[in-house]
Amino acid sequence: MNRHTPSAFGRDTLDAKHVERSLSLPGTFAMWLGANVVVTTILTGMLLVPSLSFSHAMLLVLLGSAIGIVPLVLIGAMGQRTGLTTMVLARATFGRVGAGLPAWVNLCALIAWSWIQALLAGMSLDYAVESLTGYSNVALFTVLCEGLVVLIALRGHLGIEAAEKIAALLMLVLAAVVFYALGRHYDLPSITEVTAQGGLGSGMAFDIVIATAFSWIPLAADYNRHCKSMKAAVAGTWGGYVAATLIAMGLGAAVSALSLSAGLAQTYDPTQLLSNFGFGLPAAFVIFFSVLTTNVMCVYSATLSFMSVRPTTPFWKPALIIGIISVLGSLIPGILDQFQNFLLIIGSVFIPAFALMIVDYFLIDRGRFTHQNLIAQAGQLPIFNPVAFLCYAAGAALAYYWNWVAPLSFGASLPVFVVTGLFYYVATRWQRRTGGASA
Repeated sequence: MNRHTPSAFGRDTLDAKHVERSLSLPGTFAMWLGANVVVTTILTGMLLVPSLSFSHAMLLVLLGSAIGIVPLVLIGAMGQRTGLTTMVLARATFGRVGAGLPAWVNLCALIAWSWIQALLAGMSLDYAVESLTGYSNVALFTVLCEGLVVLIALRGHLGIEAAEKIAALLMLVLAAVVFYALGRHYDLPSITEVTAQGGLGSGMAFDIVIATAFSWIPLAADYNRHCKSMKAAVAGTWGGYVAATLIAMGLGAAVSALSLSAGLAQTYDPTQLLSNFGFGLPAAFVIFFSVLTTNVMCVYSATLSFMSVRPTTPFWKPALIIGIISVLGSLIPGILDQFQNFLLIIGSVFIPAFALMIVDYFLIDRGRFTHQNLIAQAGQLPIFNPVAFLCYAAGAALAYYWNWVAPLSFGASLPVFVVTGLFYYVATRWQRRTGGASA
């Protein structure tokens, strides 16, 4: 474990040689639990029911999260072993300039996530203030929430780790209270008797759960580089994420089933939904905090992605600009209506890229993934890796085709991940045998 002065306000860097190992196994578990027991994951659970029965939906959630988290765990393990951020690791696969593509794509995706999170936080805080004072202004509270997000993000990973521990505890308490309230007001076991009404098929539902897990992959190394041990990085991440997904999606599926059976309309506003059971105000504060901490993770990793392309930029500058962009985007009308499509799009974009990185590190040549090679001597790296880009393009094309042109009954995420990785493994081995090299 490295011992040195903790990172100062706004001073987090890409440095791997002096990375702070601050996350134990319980800390890692709490961080990923707090990150994913959040309203957007609850909303995903609401998407599954009543298209599917509750039991069927939860089986898919268990399988999808347990399988979908594996690539995230692997990228996180790469970060723990090397001390490098996700997009710096991408340099080994895509080249020193080529890595800018996944970095910019990741930056845009995280900003879009931040739009959704900022709006949900603003809605929750607005509900709480209106309940207490009668004053309502979602736009103002969204701006205030995002301002707080930027302040926490500027503190760096230490501030995020502390906030996630509190968020994990609060969201566990909230989930327990919600299920208790549901049990008191309704026949909770009856949710297992709700019949599927069509809409999402099993394959699409499974794919959404997988895509939710894959959407976190770009953040994995950014945080798990601070894990004290590989056990903490692997067991803490897998356990925290799967537990969070079961709790959050299970809560969303349960509330959806019961609210519809009681004649209540589904809503994207969690505080409005929970107020139907008599505890909207406390839930608003807890949901606000949970969304806030998740949004901090988005802004922080988006900042690191920018720094991987512009390494001389001080941390605070992109963090501040990204925070402002997040506020403006959160005010786009109807943004939450595109939530399901957004999940599938980011899955299509990220699955091929991280399939290449995982195959490159674990099956081809992990010796290239070092601080010396990717940071200290980055100027000696190839400009870009044409094989990686060709395989990425093939994987992205397959993702588009299998998602929107000829959808697979069992979803496209896993097939795209496996096929793209196989393409890259075969192409790279063939290139090395024939003496080819990156540009």
